[in-house]
Amino acid sequence: MSALHDRTAVDLVIALRDGSVTPSQLTEHYLGRIDALNARVGALATVTPELARERAAGLTEPHGVLWGLPTADKDLSNRAGVPTGYGSRVFAGERRFVPEVSDDIVRTLDEAGIVSLGKTAAPEFGFPSYTETLIGPPARNPWDLDRGAGGSSGGAAAAVASGMLPVAPGSDGGGSVRIPAAACGLVGLKTTRGLLPGGGGVESLGGLVTHGPIARTTADAALLLEGMLPRAADGTVPHPRTLRTTAAPAGAYLAAAQSPDPRRLRIGVSTFSAWEGTYDIRLGDDARAALDLAASTLSDLGHEVVEAPRWEPDPSYSPAFRTLWMAGASAVPIDDPESLALLEPLTRWLVGVGREVTARQVVEAVAALAAFERTLVGRVGGYDAVLLPGMAMTPRPIGWYDAADPERNFAQQCEYTPYTSMINVAGLPALAAPVHWTAPTASAPGGLPMGVQLVGSPGAERVLLGLSAELEDVLRWGERRPPLW
Repeated sequence: MSALHDRTAVDLVIALRDGSVTPSQLTEHYLGRIDALNARVGALATVTPELARERAAGLTEPHGVLWGLPTADKDLSNRAGVPTGYGSRVFAGERRFVPEVSDDIVRTLDEAGIVSLGKTAAPEFGFPSYTETLIGPPARNPWDLDRGAGGSSGGAAAAVASGMLPVAPGSDGGGSVRIPAAACGLVGLKTTRGLLPGGGGVESLGGLVTHGPIARTTADAALLLEGMLPRAADGTVPHPRTLRTTAAPAGAYLAAAQSPDPRRLRIGVSTFSAWEGTYDIRLGDDARAALDLAASTLSDLGHEVVEAPRWEPDPSYSPAFRTLWMAGASAVPIDDPESLALLEPLTRWLVGVGREVTARQVVEAVAALAAFERTLVGRVGGYDAVLLPGMAMTPRPIGWYDAADPERNFAQQCEYTPYTSMINVAGLPALAAPVHWTAPTASAPGGLPMGVQLVGSPGAERVLLGLSAELEDVLRWGERRPPLW
């Protein structure tokens, strides 16, 4: 029999239900994995073994779709009684913050039956697209420990990719689920705006932040999504209020991943980035190879795969997004000079410039991004799904980002992941799928993963999960393991 961490989350839930493994046994197994690997990977910022054991022991009767399944909260989400560090020195030691009330997403996952083992590492307040902080070790990429796991859900992705967790929830305000999933060879789903409880760290303007699952397989991602959904009394899942569609029944997302729709879909392929013209956006060879492989595989599966027309960038996007991002940083709940001095240079810069943004500038930025949203939703709506690159480059080395020059740092983030933030602005669902691995090297003998994005119209999560499952059936990424496994 394979080790427990080799099995999929779907298999583990079945084993929990039939009694072949208990919540306590599974909890001990993953706590052992964390004890063995976390010092090398830096995936979990906080481990709560006693709370986890107490929770597992109390799960005597199956309830919820994730009953007994271990996972961990992102360290931007509040769990009552457990310190939230926000990836910051401001909340370390005597300054630590222990919330009295859990966030909505945490309560929802608890109702689904999970066992939380602690907190996955996140960058300071979730702002960067990499997870390298001054408060703890960087979240390292299990495929090459000299490279980063991405961000801001970098700890969650590193934990799943290294087998320290079967699945993990993340939050995504500009790519923060999809970037680390793509970098670590995982499936990551950014959901339609409004489908899941919002928030995650500092509340964002413009509804940019949504939660989503990170997992090794498409079906595991769908399973975690089922557990993240707040359900009505009749068990159905209300769709976002912007949609006029029938509520999804329980299990619909997992069913879409396990039994994809056999219809022939029309899929547009694009390399469009809203940052074109502002930053030096170049699609690297390995990123192009991943995109081409995904497109050819979908075509071989019988879908109509067409090159999307050349979409012209909107020159108002870059300044508007920067304004909104900076204005959102102004809400960081820190005012005294001593605490501000503890912030990392990027965060301190963001807070400073954000607090100089005027109300008029915010209103104008929101209006500009709303116009961009309408345009992008219309473009995507011409297809059943749109295929985009996941990243422009291979996962970045630890220390690659400029820690001293915030403007250069922001440019680097846009150049590495130029295809993600525009999806948040449009509120669309997008799934990162790890379709390609680079050639092996001495530091990455298993190669480095390269992902693509499948983007859909509002509420199209089931379409994206089905396409991802079809790709996975051919490309078999769920069977790959990093060298440290």
